[in-house]
Amino acid sequence: MNKKQSISTLTALAVATTMAFGANSTGLKDNMPFKLGVAVSNAQINDIANGRKTQALDLIKRNFNQVVAENAMKDQPLQPIEGHFDFDAADAFVDWSNKNGMKTMGHVLLWHSQLPGWFTRGDNGELCSREKLLDRMENHIKTVVTHFKGRVAGWDVVNEAVEGDGSYRRSDFYKILGEEFIDYAFKFAHEADPDCELWYNDYGNESAKKNETIASIVRRLKSKGMRIDGVGLQTHIRIDSPSIESYENAINLFVAEGVKVAITEMDISVLPSAWGLTAEVSTKVEYREKLNPWPDGNLPPEVDKQLGERYAEWFRMFRRHAASIDRVTVWGLSDSSSWLNDFPVPGRTDYPLLVTRDMKLKPWTKSL
Repeated sequence: MNKKQSISTLTALAVATTMAFGANSTGLKDNMPFKLGVAVSNAQINDIANGRKTQALDLIKRNFNQVVAENAMKDQPLQPIEGHFDFDAADAFVDWSNKNGMKTMGHVLLWHSQLPGWFTRGDNGELCSREKLLDRMENHIKTVVTHFKGRVAGWDVVNEAVEGDGSYRRSDFYKILGEEFIDYAFKFAHEADPDCELWYNDYGNESAKKNETIASIVRRLKSKGMRIDGVGLQTHIRIDSPSIESYENAINLFVAEGVKVAITEMDISVLPSAWGLTAEVSTKVEYREKLNPWPDGNLPPEVDKQLGERYAEWFRMFRRHAASIDRVTVWGLSDSSSWLNDFPVPGRTDYPLLVTRDMKLKPWTKSL
Protein backbone atom coordinates (compact mmCIF):
# COMPACT_ATOMS: atom_id res chain seq x y z
CA MET A 1 0.00 0.00 0.00
CA ASN A 2 1.49 3.37 -0.99
CA LYS A 3 1.51 6.49 1.18
CA LYS A 4 -1.45 8.06 -0.62
CA GLN A 5 -3.54 4.90 -0.19
CA SER A 6 -2.56 4.69 3.51
CA ILE A 7 -3.73 8.24 4.15
CA SER A 8 -6.97 7.57 2.30
CA THR A 9 -7.58 4.38 4.32
CA LEU A 10 -6.91 6.13 7.64
CA THR A 11 -9.27 8.95 6.68
CA ALA A 12 -11.99 6.46 5.80
CA LEU A 13 -11.50 4.66 9.12
CA ALA A 14 -11.73 7.95 11.02
CA VAL A 15 -14.97 8.86 9.25
CA ALA A 16 -16.41 5.40 9.88
CA THR A 17 -15.47 5.55 13.57
CA THR A 18 -17.10 8.97 13.95
CA MET A 19 -20.27 7.73 12.24
CA ALA A 20 -20.38 4.61 14.40
CA PHE A 21 -19.62 6.14 17.78
CA GLY A 22 -20.30 9.85 17.41
CA ALA A 23 -18.01 12.83 17.51
CA ASN A 24 -18.18 12.98 21.31
CA SER A 25 -17.13 9.37 21.92
CA THR A 26 -13.66 10.09 23.31
CA GLY A 27 -14.18 10.94 26.96
CA LEU A 28 -14.20 9.50 30.47
CA LYS A 29 -17.24 7.37 29.68
CA ASP A 30 -15.36 5.36 27.06
CA ASN A 31 -13.00 3.84 29.62
CA MET A 32 -15.73 2.60 31.96
CA PRO A 33 -17.32 -0.87 32.30
CA PHE A 34 -20.55 0.80 33.52
CA LYS A 35 -22.48 3.95 32.69
CA LEU A 36 -20.74 7.11 33.87
CA GLY A 37 -23.26 9.72 34.94
CA VAL A 38 -23.48 13.32 36.06
CA ALA A 39 -26.11 15.46 37.78
CA VAL A 40 -27.15 18.38 35.58
CA SER A 41 -27.74 21.69 37.38
CA ASN A 42 -30.65 24.09 37.01
CA ALA A 43 -28.34 26.58 35.25
CA GLN A 44 -27.28 23.95 32.73
CA ILE A 45 -30.89 22.90 32.18
CA ASN A 46 -31.77 26.54 31.61
CA ASP A 47 -29.08 26.66 28.90
CA ILE A 48 -30.59 23.53 27.35
CA ALA A 49 -34.10 25.01 27.43
CA ASN A 50 -32.89 28.19 25.73
CA GLY A 51 -30.83 26.41 23.09
CA ARG A 52 -27.50 27.76 24.30
CA LYS A 53 -24.37 25.81 23.39
CA THR A 54 -21.97 25.95 26.31
CA GLN A 55 -18.68 24.43 27.38
CA ALA A 56 -20.45 22.68 30.25
CA LEU A 57 -22.92 20.92 27.95
CA ASP A 58 -20.11 19.92 25.59
CA LEU A 59 -18.19 18.43 28.54
CA ILE A 60 -21.27 16.47 29.62
CA LYS A 61 -21.88 15.03 26.15
CA ARG A 62 -18.23 14.10 25.68
CA ASN A 63 -17.58 12.51 29.05
CA PHE A 64 -20.86 11.06 30.34
CA ASN A 65 -23.48 8.67 29.00
CA GLN A 66 -25.99 8.91 31.84
CA VAL A 67 -27.61 12.00 33.33
CA VAL A 68 -29.95 12.98 36.13
CA ALA A 69 -31.44 16.37 36.99
CA GLU A 70 -29.92 17.70 40.20
CA ASN A 71 -33.12 19.50 41.23
CA ALA A 72 -35.50 20.04 38.32
CA MET A 73 -37.45 16.79 38.72
CA LYS A 74 -38.04 16.89 42.48
CA ASP A 75 -41.49 17.39 44.01
CA GLN A 76 -41.32 21.14 44.63
CA PRO A 77 -40.29 22.17 41.08
CA LEU A 78 -42.70 19.79 39.37
CA GLN A 79 -45.82 20.53 41.48
CA PRO A 80 -45.28 23.70 43.51
CA ILE A 81 -49.03 24.22 43.90
CA GLU A 82 -51.36 21.30 44.36
CA GLY A 83 -52.76 20.24 41.01
CA HIS A 84 -50.50 22.59 39.00
CA PHE A 85 -47.62 20.73 37.35
CA ASP A 86 -44.73 22.48 35.62
CA PHE A 87 -42.80 20.18 33.29
CA ASP A 88 -41.14 22.78 31.04
CA ALA A 89 -37.58 22.63 32.40
CA ALA A 90 -37.66 18.88 32.98
CA ASP A 91 -39.03 18.24 29.48
CA ALA A 92 -36.23 20.27 27.90
CA PHE A 93 -33.66 18.31 29.89
CA VAL A 94 -35.11 14.88 29.14
CA ASP A 95 -35.54 15.63 25.42
CA TRP A 96 -31.94 16.86 25.22
CA SER A 97 -30.52 13.83 27.02
CA ASN A 98 -32.53 11.41 24.89
CA LYS A 99 -31.43 13.17 21.72
CA ASN A 100 -27.81 12.75 22.81
CA GLY A 101 -28.18 9.05 23.60
CA MET A 102 -27.77 9.23 27.36
CA LYS A 103 -29.49 7.01 29.91
CA THR A 104 -31.81 9.38 31.74
CA MET A 105 -32.79 8.75 35.35
CA GLY A 106 -35.62 10.48 37.19
CA HIS A 107 -34.88 11.93 40.64
CA VAL A 108 -36.98 11.79 42.81
CA LEU A 109 -40.64 10.82 43.27
CA LEU A 110 -40.87 10.99 47.06
CA TRP A 111 -38.48 12.78 49.42
CA HIS A 112 -39.04 14.51 52.74
CA SER A 113 -36.93 17.50 51.60
CA GLN A 114 -37.64 19.96 48.75
CA LEU A 115 -41.25 19.00 49.24
CA PRO A 116 -44.02 21.58 48.76
CA GLY A 117 -45.63 22.45 52.09
CA TRP A 118 -49.10 21.39 51.02
CA PHE A 119 -48.11 17.79 50.27
CA THR A 120 -48.37 16.35 53.79
CA ARG A 121 -50.33 19.10 55.57
CA GLY A 122 -53.88 20.37 55.85
CA ASP A 123 -55.08 23.98 55.67
CA ASN A 124 -54.51 24.33 59.41
CA GLY A 125 -50.87 23.24 59.13
CA GLU A 126 -51.53 19.95 60.87
CA LEU A 127 -50.58 16.62 59.32
CA CYS A 128 -53.13 15.60 56.72
CA SER A 129 -55.15 12.39 56.94
CA ARG A 130 -53.93 9.02 55.72
CA GLU A 131 -56.47 9.08 52.91
CA LYS A 132 -55.47 12.57 51.77
CA LEU A 133 -51.76 11.73 51.71
CA LEU A 134 -52.32 8.52 49.75
CA ASP A 135 -54.43 10.46 47.25
CA ARG A 136 -51.74 13.12 46.85
CA MET A 137 -48.96 10.54 46.55
CA GLU A 138 -50.83 8.58 43.91
CA ASN A 139 -51.71 11.68 41.91
CA HIS A 140 -48.18 13.10 41.99
CA ILE A 141 -46.34 9.86 41.28
CA LYS A 142 -48.66 8.64 38.55
CA THR A 143 -48.85 12.03 36.84
CA VAL A 144 -45.07 12.46 36.80
CA VAL A 145 -44.18 8.88 35.82
CA THR A 146 -46.83 8.82 33.10
CA HIS A 147 -45.65 12.16 31.73
CA PHE A 148 -42.10 10.83 31.24
CA LYS A 149 -43.09 7.29 30.25
CA GLY A 150 -40.77 5.93 27.59
CA ARG A 151 -38.35 8.86 27.97
CA VAL A 152 -36.91 8.12 31.41
CA ALA A 153 -35.19 4.78 32.03
CA GLY A 154 -35.85 4.67 35.76
CA TRP A 155 -36.82 6.56 38.91
CA ASP A 156 -35.49 7.02 42.39
CA VAL A 157 -38.88 6.25 43.88
CA VAL A 158 -38.08 6.98 47.54
CA ASN A 159 -35.09 8.94 48.82
CA GLU A 160 -33.50 8.88 52.28
CA ALA A 161 -36.15 7.10 54.33
CA VAL A 162 -33.70 5.43 56.74
CA GLU A 163 -31.51 6.95 59.46
CA GLY A 164 -27.92 5.96 60.17
CA ASP A 165 -28.91 3.79 63.14
CA GLY A 166 -31.23 1.74 60.96
CA SER A 167 -34.47 3.31 62.20
CA TYR A 168 -36.97 4.88 59.84
CA ARG A 169 -36.73 8.64 59.40
CA ARG A 170 -39.62 10.32 61.23
CA SER A 171 -40.71 12.24 58.14
CA ASP A 172 -44.29 13.36 57.62
CA PHE A 173 -44.71 10.39 55.28
CA TYR A 174 -43.69 8.01 58.05
CA LYS A 175 -45.75 9.78 60.72
CA ILE A 176 -48.90 9.42 58.64
CA LEU A 177 -48.42 6.07 56.90
CA GLY A 178 -45.59 4.30 58.71
CA GLU A 179 -43.04 2.37 56.70
CA GLU A 180 -45.74 1.38 54.22
CA PHE A 181 -45.45 4.77 52.53
CA ILE A 182 -42.48 3.23 50.70
CA ASP A 183 -44.57 0.30 49.48
CA TYR A 184 -47.32 2.59 48.21
CA ALA A 185 -44.81 4.78 46.36
CA PHE A 186 -43.34 1.79 44.52
CA LYS A 187 -46.84 0.47 43.79
CA PHE A 188 -48.01 3.75 42.25
CA ALA A 189 -44.83 4.14 40.17
CA HIS A 190 -45.07 0.61 38.77
CA GLU A 191 -48.74 1.02 37.91
CA ALA A 192 -47.92 4.19 35.97
CA ASP A 193 -45.08 2.59 33.96
CA PRO A 194 -44.62 -1.19 34.29
CA ASP A 195 -41.44 -1.07 32.15
CA CYS A 196 -39.61 1.56 34.19
CA GLU A 197 -36.73 0.75 36.55
CA LEU A 198 -37.58 1.50 40.19
CA TRP A 199 -34.86 2.33 42.74
CA TYR A 200 -34.50 3.12 46.42
CA ASN A 201 -31.82 5.78 47.07
CA ASP A 202 -29.96 6.81 50.26
CA TYR A 203 -26.73 8.20 51.69
CA GLY A 204 -24.52 7.01 54.58
CA ASN A 205 -24.12 3.44 53.37
CA GLU A 206 -21.05 2.99 55.53
CA SER A 207 -23.63 2.16 58.21
CA ALA A 208 -24.29 -1.58 58.38
CA LYS A 209 -27.46 -0.93 60.40
CA LYS A 210 -28.84 1.40 57.75
CA ASN A 211 -28.02 -1.11 55.02
CA GLU A 212 -29.78 -3.93 56.88
CA THR A 213 -32.97 -1.87 57.07
CA ILE A 214 -32.75 -1.02 53.36
CA ALA A 215 -32.23 -4.72 52.62
CA SER A 216 -35.37 -5.47 54.64
CA ILE A 217 -37.27 -2.97 52.47
CA VAL A 218 -36.09 -4.82 49.37
CA ARG A 219 -37.22 -8.13 50.85
CA ARG A 220 -40.58 -6.73 51.91
CA LEU A 221 -41.36 -5.32 48.48
CA LYS A 222 -40.32 -8.54 46.79
CA SER A 223 -42.40 -10.63 49.21
CA LYS A 224 -45.42 -8.61 48.07
CA GLY A 225 -44.59 -9.30 44.42
CA MET A 226 -43.64 -5.65 43.86
CA ARG A 227 -40.94 -4.36 41.57
CA ILE A 228 -37.68 -2.96 42.88
CA ASP A 229 -34.70 -3.01 40.53
CA GLY A 230 -31.94 -1.60 42.64
CA VAL A 231 -30.51 0.39 45.52
CA GLY A 232 -28.72 3.66 44.92
CA LEU A 233 -25.74 4.47 47.14
CA GLN A 234 -25.35 8.24 47.07
CA THR A 235 -21.67 8.13 48.11
CA HIS A 236 -21.23 11.67 49.43
CA ILE A 237 -17.89 10.93 51.07
CA ARG A 238 -14.76 12.62 52.35
CA ILE A 239 -11.10 12.47 51.45
CA ASP A 240 -10.38 10.56 54.67
CA SER A 241 -13.58 8.61 55.36
CA PRO A 242 -15.47 6.30 55.22
CA SER A 243 -13.64 3.09 54.40
CA ILE A 244 -14.01 1.61 50.95
CA GLU A 245 -14.67 -1.75 52.60
CA SER A 246 -17.87 -0.44 54.19
CA TYR A 247 -19.32 0.37 50.76
CA GLU A 248 -18.05 -2.87 49.27
CA ASN A 249 -19.95 -4.66 52.03
CA ALA A 250 -23.06 -2.67 51.12
CA ILE A 251 -22.76 -3.63 47.46
CA ASN A 252 -22.38 -7.30 48.35
CA LEU A 253 -25.38 -7.14 50.69
CA PHE A 254 -27.76 -5.68 48.12
CA VAL A 255 -26.55 -7.89 45.29
CA ALA A 256 -27.26 -10.88 47.55
CA GLU A 257 -30.84 -9.58 47.81
CA GLY A 258 -31.13 -9.91 44.03
CA VAL A 259 -31.05 -6.22 43.04
CA LYS A 260 -28.63 -4.03 41.14
CA VAL A 261 -26.57 -1.28 42.72
CA ALA A 262 -25.77 2.22 41.50
CA ILE A 263 -23.44 4.90 42.80
CA THR A 264 -25.84 7.80 42.41
CA GLU A 265 -24.45 11.06 43.84
CA MET A 266 -20.71 10.71 44.27
CA ASP A 267 -18.50 13.56 45.41
CA ILE A 268 -15.46 13.69 47.70
CA SER A 269 -15.12 16.69 50.00
CA VAL A 270 -11.58 17.80 50.83
CA LEU A 271 -12.60 20.30 53.51
CA PRO A 272 -12.47 19.92 57.31
CA SER A 273 -15.59 18.61 59.00
CA ALA A 274 -17.07 19.75 62.29
CA TRP A 275 -20.30 17.76 62.02
CA GLY A 276 -19.35 14.22 61.04
CA LEU A 277 -20.29 12.43 57.83
CA THR A 278 -23.80 13.34 56.67
CA ALA A 279 -25.71 14.43 53.59
CA GLU A 280 -28.81 15.56 55.46
CA VAL A 281 -29.56 18.85 53.71
CA SER A 282 -31.08 20.48 56.80
CA THR A 283 -27.69 20.40 58.56
CA LYS A 284 -26.28 23.91 59.07
CA VAL A 285 -22.92 24.93 60.52
CA GLU A 286 -21.77 28.50 61.12
CA TYR A 287 -18.94 29.75 58.89
CA ARG A 288 -15.44 29.67 60.37
CA GLU A 289 -12.23 30.38 58.49
CA LYS A 290 -10.62 27.13 59.60
CA LEU A 291 -13.46 25.25 57.86
CA ASN A 292 -12.60 26.97 54.57
CA PRO A 293 -8.81 26.65 54.19
CA TRP A 294 -8.57 27.18 50.39
CA PRO A 295 -11.06 29.95 49.52
CA ASP A 296 -9.28 31.28 46.41
CA GLY A 297 -10.24 28.38 44.13
CA ASN A 298 -6.77 26.83 44.13
CA LEU A 299 -6.31 23.50 45.85
CA PRO A 300 -2.73 22.76 46.99
CA PRO A 301 -1.11 20.22 44.62
CA GLU A 302 -0.47 17.72 47.40
CA VAL A 303 -4.16 17.76 48.41
CA ASP A 304 -5.29 17.48 44.78
CA LYS A 305 -2.98 14.47 44.39
CA GLN A 306 -4.54 12.89 47.47
CA LEU A 307 -8.02 13.55 46.05
CA GLY A 308 -7.08 11.90 42.75
CA GLU A 309 -5.72 8.87 44.57
CA ARG A 310 -8.89 8.62 46.64
CA TYR A 311 -11.09 8.71 43.51
CA ALA A 312 -8.87 6.13 41.78
CA GLU A 313 -9.12 3.84 44.80
CA TRP A 314 -12.91 3.96 44.75
CA PHE A 315 -13.13 3.44 41.00
CA ARG A 316 -10.91 0.37 41.28
CA MET A 317 -13.45 -1.01 43.73
CA PHE A 318 -16.33 -0.12 41.39
CA ARG A 319 -14.58 -1.94 38.56
CA ARG A 320 -14.28 -5.06 40.70
CA HIS A 321 -18.07 -5.01 41.00
CA ALA A 322 -18.82 -3.82 37.47
CA ALA A 323 -21.12 -6.78 36.79
CA SER A 324 -23.44 -5.57 39.56
CA ILE A 325 -23.10 -1.78 39.19
CA ASP A 326 -25.55 -0.14 36.81
CA ARG A 327 -23.89 3.29 36.82
CA VAL A 328 -21.57 5.60 38.70
CA THR A 329 -22.86 9.18 38.84
CA VAL A 330 -21.05 12.23 40.16
CA TRP A 331 -23.22 14.87 41.81
CA GLY A 332 -22.44 17.85 39.62
CA LEU A 333 -20.16 18.67 36.72
CA SER A 334 -17.58 21.07 38.14
CA ASP A 335 -16.31 22.26 41.50
CA SER A 336 -17.91 25.66 40.93
CA SER A 337 -21.44 24.25 40.86
CA SER A 338 -21.13 21.65 43.63
CA TRP A 339 -23.70 21.82 46.42
CA LEU A 340 -20.83 21.22 48.86
CA ASN A 341 -19.67 24.82 48.44
CA ASP A 342 -22.60 25.75 50.67
CA PHE A 343 -23.22 22.56 52.63
CA PRO A 344 -23.36 22.57 55.53
CA VAL A 345 -21.31 25.77 55.81
CA PRO A 346 -22.51 28.55 53.47
CA GLY A 347 -19.80 30.32 51.49
CA ARG A 348 -17.09 27.67 51.47
CA THR A 349 -14.94 26.62 48.51
CA ASP A 350 -14.80 22.86 47.98
CA TYR A 351 -13.13 20.77 45.26
CA PRO A 352 -15.11 17.52 45.18
CA LEU A 353 -15.71 16.76 41.50
CA LEU A 354 -13.93 15.70 38.30
CA VAL A 355 -13.92 19.11 36.58
CA THR A 356 -12.18 22.28 37.78
CA ARG A 357 -13.73 25.71 38.20
CA ASP A 358 -12.32 26.75 34.84
CA MET A 359 -14.10 23.80 33.20
CA LYS A 360 -11.18 21.45 32.62
CA LEU A 361 -11.00 17.76 33.48
CA LYS A 362 -8.65 17.27 36.39
CA PRO A 363 -5.46 15.58 35.13
CA TRP A 364 -5.86 12.57 37.43
CA THR A 365 -9.24 11.65 35.90
CA LYS A 366 -7.32 9.72 33.22
CA SER A 367 -6.41 7.20 35.96
CA LEU A 368 -10.03 6.35 36.67
